[in-house]
Amino acid sequence: MSLSEVRIIVAIDFGTTYSGFAYVHKESKDMETNCTWPDREGVFKTPTALQYDETYTKVVSWGEAALVDEFEDWEDYESQHTRPIEYFKLHISDLHKTEKPWLPAELTYIKAIQDYLQQMKILIKETLNTRWPGVKFPEQVGLVLTIPAEWPPNTTAIMRKCAFGAGLLTSQNSSQLEFTTEPEAAALYCLNIVKDYNLLPGDSFLIADCGGGTIDLTMRKLLPDNKLSEITERVGDLCGGTFVDKEFLNFLGRNVGFQALEALKKNNYGQLQGLIRKFFCVRVKHRFSGDSKEFKVVRLNLQQFCPDLAKYVTNNIKSDLESKGWVIKIDFETVKLMFDPVINKIIKLISDHLKSTNEKCSIMFLVGGFSESKYLLRQVKEHFKDENMQIAVPSSPITAVVRGAITYGLNVEIVNDRILKWTYGISVVNPHVPGRDPKKRRTPDGYIQKFHLLATRGSNTEVKKKFFGKFVPLRFDQPTILFNVYYTHKKGGAKYCDEPGMKFLGSLNINNPMKYNKAGTIEFSLTFGLMEIKATACNSETKKPYKEVTFKINF
Repeated sequence: MSLSEVRIIVAIDFGTTYSGFAYVHKESKDMETNCTWPDREGVFKTPTALQYDETYTKVVSWGEAALVDEFEDWEDYESQHTRPIEYFKLHISDLHKTEKPWLPAELTYIKAIQDYLQQMKILIKETLNTRWPGVKFPEQVGLVLTIPAEWPPNTTAIMRKCAFGAGLLTSQNSSQLEFTTEPEAAALYCLNIVKDYNLLPGDSFLIADCGGGTIDLTMRKLLPDNKLSEITERVGDLCGGTFVDKEFLNFLGRNVGFQALEALKKNNYGQLQGLIRKFFCVRVKHRFSGDSKEFKVVRLNLQQFCPDLAKYVTNNIKSDLESKGWVIKIDFETVKLMFDPVINKIIKLISDHLKSTNEKCSIMFLVGGFSESKYLLRQVKEHFKDENMQIAVPSSPITAVVRGAITYGLNVEIVNDRILKWTYGISVVNPHVPGRDPKKRRTPDGYIQKFHLLATRGSNTEVKKKFFGKFVPLRFDQPTILFNVYYTHKKGGAKYCDEPGMKFLGSLNINNPMKYNKAGTIEFSLTFGLMEIKATACNSETKKPYKEVTFKINF
């Protein structure tokens, strides 16, 4: 069952720090964004956090309920609870393994994602049955999942596996699930309001999706039939709002000692969490506008927000803090230095993106939770004041991605084309040619393995367009033929599948159709128009596909 056949569309914005969902009945098309969560009402998102039992096998609580706020007896709480699992989505990214968030040895990131989506599924099912009693879930429900723009192409395969394991799909390969990138979904949300900004067909606009973990950019052109065309390669980076929190912790470490801070994190994680969420975010981060005249020095009482920190602080640092009553003063310049490394990175990302095209950008939309930062908006406006474009934060920017994903689910054809993020090809074996091919790459039987280009990064491709090549088996008597697919950031010049930057994506294995009939060739193709990559093989003359095979993605 595809999205066109279901009754209800649900979109899930599975974020690094916060997640949300929206839904719509296809007959009424009245979109609703969920604002009811465990332990919290009236907000559009809940923390992407899990609280497990002591064996990390059963979810005890999730979302807001998984995080500590304020407890009269911290020791009693921390003796009965495991450390919450947060930021586990980042394990899909290309971050170096040393930079990826902590996970206990008993838990994989795939299980954590699946467990979180399972909790979302329970709430979604209850919500839909409240609105439309008797709806069959998941049989009558289509699903759209959003993913970051910059993440590797196997992200969709990982999320599909997790969605099925969570009970959101009837089968793992179900066509009731589609993907869209976070900035593309945000662009579709803004498509509904472009008339408010006097945009006309042919005009281009930039979407900067500023989330908690990632910043994703895409530039789109408005087409005459109210469709969108992608005109630059979408980009992103890990420089969202949580990295300001990280700068705050660096500041704290310099004042109390990094060893003491690490001990607090290890032994009293709830207190550190409460310090960030209840003190820094509420009293500092959300209020900071960048205007020194309206800023008032903030006093951080360490004994109030993290009472156990004192027992980890040593030597001169402890004496100094005792003399100050365990109070740290935070002035304007200190807060500015927490924001600037993150915001400067965002501004450079935007600047480079605008320079990557000759298209004139009419307006820049800032969406996502971090877009509500007054200082971020102030700095972006200041830096791009001479670009002759509008800069706007639309209403409810935190819901832009999930509501745009609903728009996509209602009509996937609204996206006319996309720019390829990677260069793709397959591994082929050719006869080794002395003098042309490196001698060290010659196999004992006189062959050489090379990278055969199918599609180049930066290419504009219409939805469902195929990139293909024609091939014959190395030996006609071999029982099967294996197509190994690789990808790289390089736009051109890739020759071998083991060169730096080249990564294995997956494989398609078919029975050798030419074992008894050596005539003809095999057409192997990749389709990139939709977010998931489809690999197929067929007879190059009749176009008849070979017996059903599965493209196995590597992760």
